Amino acid sequence: MITDPATGSLKPFDFEHILEYIPDLNQFDIQIDAASFDTPVDSSDIGIPEWIKLVTIIERKYSEYDGFVILHGTDTMSFTGSALSFMMQNINKPVILTGSQLPIGMIRTDGKENLITSIEIAADKFENGKPKVPEVCIYFENKLYRANRTFKYNAEYFDAFASPNYPPLAEAGISITYNYKHIYYPQLDKLPAFFKKMDNHVAILRLFPGINKDFVKQVFSTPALKGVVLQTYGAGNAPSEAWFLDELKKAIDNRIIIYNVSQCRAGKVDMDRYHNGKILRDIGVVSGRDITPEAAVTKLMFLLGTGLGHREIKELLEKNIAGEISF
Repeated sequence: MITDPATGSLKPFDFEHILEYIPDLNQFDIQIDAASFDTPVDSSDIGIPEWIKLVTIIERKYSEYDGFVILHGTDTMSFTGSALSFMMQNINKPVILTGSQLPIGMIRTDGKENLITSIEIAADKFENGKPKVPEVCIYFENKLYRANRTFKYNAEYFDAFASPNYPPLAEAGISITYNYKHIYYPQLDKLPAFFKKMDNHVAILRLFPGINKDFVKQVFSTPALKGVVLQTYGAGNAPSEAWFLDELKKAIDNRIIIYNVSQCRAGKVDMDRYHNGKILRDIGVVSGRDITPEAAVTKLMFLLGTGLGHREIKELLEKNIAGEISF
């Protein structure tokens, strides 16, 4: 974002002018090219069409560049990063999303350091020429994360993102330290695959004490609904009241996939630990293990968009396909 001098409000930044705001980029001994949407997009307006555009740009330019850095608003960055990790599989080049908490034109902006270091990481290679971090990542406030493990947890300070269930892939201080054992290196005998179909017939149902039957019923009555991310308590627990379980069972019988994701930001769903969790497992609710809600929604959209069968989608939801859940 930059500040609109006429109104004082924040407006999307035109990336074509990035070198004017960050002339330090000219000091890199690498070729840096910029591309931007015809109309810059506020991150709160980001959705499937923009994800497809990003994938299309990277696919078209994939053989021409060693790495890609995406400047993105923070509000939906974890959703976009998660989506791209599913839509671009077996890539062997860095795709790093970054942004800022303060507008790029402000003196104290964090955007300059975030962008400069993101570009440095995207261009960094081993002696054999292979990239050090061939993943979809988010870089923010000195840390590089696997994108589909993150969520935005802070709207006031520079450390906007967290990844409690997976360690940083790199940390930037005086030098950049890479956590190699936690970085995924793709099988080179497999070609990169780019997917451009996402199915948004999904919903999120976050449980709370005193939740209303009519509300739950209304969610599951959404036209053309195919999947629901059910945000449960703790290790995957939910009310055991008959009406609630009946609504879940009716939805499952109607081939609506229910994906159990914990409201806790750290830890995992374990439907074998408590009685109420076992009830969910027994009626056919699918475990999300330690996936984030952001990754759960985009994974569900991705799998529904592949055209795979109902049973296969449910099986893949419980498996790691892009580093989004622990093995």
